[in-house]
Amino acid sequence: LQADFRKLEFGLFMHYNMATYTGDEWVKGYHDPSLFDPGGKIDTDAWADAAVSAGMKYAVLTAKHVSGFCLWDSQYTTYDVMHPDCPYQRDIVAQFIQSFKSRGLKVGLYYCWRHPGFKKEFKVLPPECDPATHSLKQQNDFQKKQIAELIKNYPDVFYIWNDALDDKVMPAAEAKQFFGNQRQVLTSSNWWDWGKKGTPFLDIGIKEVRHFPAGHTAPGETCWKLEPGWFWKKGSKAGNANGIMSHMAKASARNSNFLLNVAPDKKGRFGEASTATLAEIGRRLKAQKITPKRPGR
Repeated sequence: LQADFRKLEFGLFMHYNMATYTGDEWVKGYHDPSLFDPGGKIDTDAWADAAVSAGMKYAVLTAKHVSGFCLWDSQYTTYDVMHPDCPYQRDIVAQFIQSFKSRGLKVGLYYCWRHPGFKKEFKVLPPECDPATHSLKQQNDFQKKQIAELIKNYPDVFYIWNDALDDKVMPAAEAKQFFGNQRQVLTSSNWWDWGKKGTPFLDIGIKEVRHFPAGHTAPGETCWKLEPGWFWKKGSKAGNANGIMSHMAKASARNSNFLLNVAPDKKGRFGEASTATLAEIGRRLKAQKITPKRPGR
């Protein structure tokens, strides 16, 4: 699985959730589901087309971020896109998967764990498992149920991207046993402690807007942002192809995939400048007639 993952090389990260509408990277408390309103059906095909234009081979969507709001119809909470007060009333995870699968791209899902390092105002979990009234074990049991639900209900998902899952949440052996009891999926984990990011905890080590050290050999994934924030902000500008491709090449030389975040706006659309940069990256990769190579290839 790890070797197959490295062959994918270049992927699309999409931070799209309640934070898109509140204007916060980390959402405090519980916000009314009515806020999550793209004003019509999101064109997830356009997301997939943008990824294809860039030469990407997989994509990862924030199924649940710090707000605790879920982009799928979870049986364990009403705090999701199918909440009676949420205007959207569609399963965005299913939409995302169908669009990307139809274009031959692989799909993964991001899930944020409720790390003990979060301050109390950051709920992370839906109201049914409010951390103010639930123990760490209860929180972990709830999170395991939600992730098992995602793995079971969306058989095309090959990859679970675990944010803030580390040894302060549960021992690695427990996490590996949990995932081992599901159908086979690839797993990564983004450590809470910045000093430990990139250290293997599950299958893939994660670096967040930092590179692995030179000579790194374990399979990794380097996450970067095309725009200044992970989530959309009004007036934010996209980076250029030169800078992104330089980071991509550096990641590849250090045995790491490159997962580039592009943030949909309140209507669920990528900015024109971001889409243009993705297309430019794709044109340059095609002109080189290669995707960025890793050492020894």
